[in-house]
Amino acid sequence: MELTELHLSDGMVELLKSGRINNRLLCEIATHEDFVTLMTNTEIYVDGVATSHFQNFNSLLEVLRGQVLSQYQLVEEDTALKALEAMQIQEEDYFCQVTHRTWDTILHAIRETHKDDTDSAPDDSNAMKLIKDAKKALAVPGSYLDVFTALMCTQLQIRYEKLSEQERTVLKNVMKKTPAYKDSPLSRMKRR
Repeated sequence: MELTELHLSDGMVELLKSGRINNRLLCEIATHEDFVTLMTNTEIYVDGVATSHFQNFNSLLEVLRGQVLSQYQLVEEDTALKALEAMQIQEEDYFCQVTHRTWDTILHAIRETHKDDTDSAPDDSNAMKLIKDAKKALAVPGSYLDVFTALMCTQLQIRYEKLSEQERTVLKNVMKKTPAYKDSPLSRMKRR
């Protein structure tokens, strides 16, 4: 197949050659099973194919709303009138929602495919790991100094439970001297 048969603009060819975008990712997006749906919906919106249908539907609802207003006394919180108003759909809002859902599906699927790649960021953040480690440390019996020491050991990848009682005592004495413990509320609290 010749390049001209692909109907690529010069700008697109230049973009692909430039290295400014991730061509592999672009290919994955374009070959995803839902990409054709995304393009179809985009084309319908861009070409205005459904514009008259939206206008007709909204006009009909406005006529119905007008008839209700002319035949019945207006009530401040009239649910029927509010329903007729809520049924009106703006074309742009509709297509933004539809294309957004399709984009979400495509992007989530590609992300899931690459979650274990070496160049992908790990799914868990440092904050989540710290929270998990803190919960584990809170299960350690003893004082808050024991908890603090266990947490610091976890952060340093030392297995607190494998330390001898003498090693724990030495570590706790060192931890008492750190500003991170001395200045923390833990140093002044007693565990029940």
